[in-house]
Amino acid sequence: MSSKKPSIHWIGAGLASGPGLVSLANKWGEATVWDLVLNRANELSNYVNEGSTLNVRSLNLGDEASLRNFSDALNIGDIIVSMLPTAFHVQAAKIALAEQCHMVTSSYLNDEMLALNDEAVSKGLSIVNEVGLDPGIDHLLTHVLVNEARNAGVLGQGNEIEFVSYCGGFPAEETPFTYKFSWTPLGVLSALTNPAQLISNGSETTIPTAWENVSKLPVHGEMFEAYANRNSLPFIAEYGLDGETNLKTFVRGTLRMSGWKEAWKDIFKVLENITPEDLKALSDKLMAEHSYDAGEEDRVLLYVAITSKSEGGETWESSLTVDAKGSGWQSAMANTVSYTVAEAVNALMAGRLALGVQAAPHDVTEARTWLKGLEANGIVVKAVNVDL
Repeated sequence: MSSKKPSIHWIGAGLASGPGLVSLANKWGEATVWDLVLNRANELSNYVNEGSTLNVRSLNLGDEASLRNFSDALNIGDIIVSMLPTAFHVQAAKIALAEQCHMVTSSYLNDEMLALNDEAVSKGLSIVNEVGLDPGIDHLLTHVLVNEARNAGVLGQGNEIEFVSYCGGFPAEETPFTYKFSWTPLGVLSALTNPAQLISNGSETTIPTAWENVSKLPVHGEMFEAYANRNSLPFIAEYGLDGETNLKTFVRGTLRMSGWKEAWKDIFKVLENITPEDLKALSDKLMAEHSYDAGEEDRVLLYVAITSKSEGGETWESSLTVDAKGSGWQSAMANTVSYTVAEAVNALMAGRLALGVQAAPHDVTEARTWLKGLEANGIVVKAVNVDL
């Protein structure tokens, strides 16, 4: 590997990129942002401190000459950040491997990415995934919580264990619709129709669609609505709870403002029998009617909690919460996603991460280091019965 300080190549200057990208340019003196449309990238360069540089370069993933230009700019040991749509991450990872670069993305790991592990290890490279908000900060909080529970002696004892991890983004000010969109609603609408797997009442349970199992969830005196999201089951082992013989609840899900289910009831009816064309039309309609105004504040809430109940009735409870607000290029969503991505880049710059394809760090010391970095950027964790 080269002894030269790695360069940072951040692909995608979208709405979730700004704060982390700017922070990296400021911390390391220079970074390069690559995008097809350069307007937002050029705007972000205005926020970089004097003496630091944010280079703006054009990249078209569908153009061979543009891809060659990108590859030619890479040096061994550089770090690529992919903030592209999910479908393009593997393409970016293959470029990273070919040019002997590390890579970071906030998106979920998948089998295609995992298939690159052996090549990454053999080349001394790290491909880091799931380092945004959710997935990302939720993993960091959970590894800290599980460690606290283990240190408290409440795991591995046959106690009833309940684990919940819920995350949501919504307007800071309540609206009748309870929600607003920063970008196309297609992803949100599609996710609502996907089944979810979880542990409920001690059994594996499948929920066909999100709105069929919406529950009330109080978080620090405020009421929200929550529903299971995707497949929670693989994370039982990921979080070190697969040895629990009395796991009553295990769910990773989505938070919404109180009143969401009622406000969206007509949308749910439409989604039951919708065609792709109608889905696109509905998405366009919702974007037109419920998008954020310029400068309007958004809010992100992430709540992770573990409860243990012994046979003798003793209860141990612990939780970690991130409750953030923001606006403009420093929206709460942009801050929480991109600053976490930046923590992954900082860890790679310091040589602290393992080789190969991986998700957010399991190591509790490393997780706490990231959380301290996030706190320095205004993302504060509220801890109940946890020493951070």
